[in-house]
Amino acid sequence: MSARIHATPEQAVEAARPIVLTAFRAVVGLLFACHGATSVFGVLGGTKGGGSLPLGQWPGWWAALIQLAGGSLVLLGAGTRYAALLCSGSMAYAYFTVHQEHALLPLQNGGEPSVMFCWAFLAIAVLGSGPYSLDRLLSTRQPRAAAVDPVEATAAQPTTG
Repeated sequence: MSARIHATPEQAVEAARPIVLTAFRAVVGLLFACHGATSVFGVLGGTKGGGSLPLGQWPGWWAALIQLAGGSLVLLGAGTRYAALLCSGSMAYAYFTVHQEHALLPLQNGGEPSVMFCWAFLAIAVLGSGPYSLDRLLSTRQPRAAAVDPVEATAAQPTTG
């Protein structure tokens, strides 16, 4: 196999973009899903004090469910933009309702993970799932609308004269 040689560093970076976007999406999704699994199922050390959150407890259990489901969808690249937007919003809510009342800055109030997840998911929502995702795989397997024949389209247009 021949190695791809790029003339400039910019070309090398551009060639790596799809792989980096996919890796970023997968890592952020996995970490978020792990946070949710910790609270919903009590795995990976459980919540603070061990164990899981009581079923349906507001807002903690529901936030954990968003983390688990949304993080899993982002990890797989399925419904990525919507899932990432929901995850971003849940982290903004967590920051402003839980952390900010203790201090203004994330370094002072312990809200750095909420802020980082919020902005990471917002970036994913804007950038999309990337080429290596279930979104992309499923979109290439769906039948596309029949292309319009240019001759028929021209013939169907009314002529003026």
